Amino acid sequence: MTIKTAVGAALLGLLFGTHMAFAIENSADVAKSEPKKQFATEYGKALPPIGFVKFCARAPDECRTRGAKPAKLAMTHERWNLLARVNSYVNGKIEPVSDLDLYGEPEYWALPADAGDCEDYLLLKRRYLVGLGFPPEALLITVVLDEKNEGHAVLTITTQDGDYVLDNRRDAIQRWSELDYTFLKRQSPRDPRAWVALVKGKTPNPGFVSGGRQQ
Repeated sequence: MTIKTAVGAALLGLLFGTHMAFAIENSADVAKSEPKKQFATEYGKALPPIGFVKFCARAPDECRTRGAKPAKLAMTHERWNLLARVNSYVNGKIEPVSDLDLYGEPEYWALPADAGDCEDYLLLKRRYLVGLGFPPEALLITVVLDEKNEGHAVLTITTQDGDYVLDNRRDAIQRWSELDYTFLKRQSPRDPRAWVALVKGKTPNPGFVSGGRQQ
């Protein structure tokens, strides 16, 4: 058994265990909706968040360039269920705590054990999904402005049907255009250390990318 197979099997046992509570939220049905815009538009290069740059320096394997092409996944019922289970599991497992309270710094990205803020949730979801066989080039860290015009981070899943979002603030998986967020920038699928703008012109500065589940 390969390491990747062993990791995937362990994660499946974790996610499908009878002790875990989860909400699928009719995940296989989200692809049937007819939104105004399926895919986010990229407008050239953007600067990565400073917290992300420091995280990559500490954990280079999490940001390794694989030279892959952009991936738009063909979503099966099984994949939708895995996405929903991972999203719900991590949202319930991690306690929302700010970087300042947890690390004494206003911006510190890390893989969480039991507490963290928005970017920590998505880093853990991304690791689980890669372990379950999802291609990393389809799992893109994304920075947005939320309803309060504050910085927030989510995980974008690029599929053949459009771009979907895993968010620590909700268990339901939604299309990016259904959320009341301003999408600013995200990782390039070709190089996880490079970022691309999702707005025209100069990318607004969202301040620190932070926020708990209910913030």
